[in-house]
Amino acid sequence: MRAVIQRVTRARCEVGGRETAGFEGEGLVVLLGVTHDDGAAAADTMARKIAELKLLRGDRGTGEAAAPVLLISQFTLYADTRKGRKPSWSKAAPADQAAPLVERVAVALEARGVAVARGVFGADMLITLANDGPVTLIVDT
Repeated sequence: MRAVIQRVTRARCEVGGRETAGFEGEGLVVLLGVTHDDGAAAADTMARKIAELKLLRGDRGTGEAAAPVLLISQFTLYADTRKGRKPSWSKAAPADQAAPLVERVAVALEARGVAVARGVFGADMLITLANDGPVTLIVDT
C-alpha cells in the first residue's frame, strides 16, 4: 500500500461538479494506492501511520489533533513508467480488491478518532487543496 500524504489547510473533492467531501482547517489529504499483495494488515498499518505521523503544526498527529483526513483512492500511484511513454497499471490492485481495503483504512482511522472525508472510489474526481508548508510525504507499508 502506498500513500501520498499532504498537510493542508483545506481540501475538497468534487464529482460531476458537485462537492462530495471536504473540510476547512488543518488536516491531511491522503492519496491511497493499493497493490496486489496488500491485505488487512497493510490497511491497518497505513491507518496507524496516517493517524500517528507527526505532520501537523506543533508536532502533532491527526489522532491527537482531532484533524480531518480527506482519503482519496488513487490507483495511479502504482504506475509503472519504466518503459515507453504510456504508463502500465499492472501493479495496481483491481477494484474489487482495492475498494474494501481503502474503506478499511477509513474505518480504522475513524476508530482512532479521526474524521474521514471520503472520495468516491473509481470516480473521476476533482481534488482541490491548499498544501501547508508545503509538507508532502510518500508512505509505503
